[in-house]
Amino acid sequence: MEYKKINTEYILSATDGDISVITNIVDLFIKQVDETYPEMKNLLEAKDYLNLGLLAHKVKSSAAIFGMDELAAMLKTFELQAKNSENVQAYPDYVSMYKNYCQDAIVELNSFINELNSKQ
Repeated sequence: MEYKKINTEYILSATDGDISVITNIVDLFIKQVDETYPEMKNLLEAKDYLNLGLLAHKVKSSAAIFGMDELAAMLKTFELQAKNSENVQAYPDYVSMYKNYCQDAIVELNSFINELNSKQ
């Protein structure tokens, strides 16, 4: 599989190639996405931009762990704008991009784990 969202070399380097560590952090990431996306939508609907920015900051770190530089950069922009209530009209797009990017990344992460397991 061609990985477009994740950086497999970075993941292997950061985890010393330990499949159990990779599997554990992927599981945590999936749970975080499942919790974070609805929370983002709720904060957006409530126009609670400060907390939306803080949440974008929190998930930015998770994106970086998997070498998702594009997502991390978008989340940084979103974080800074939301904390200052700037460019508010773009927030729904940011939330949607977060969801779509993470869904694609989860498919890639699961494929990567299967690939690693098949090499054992």
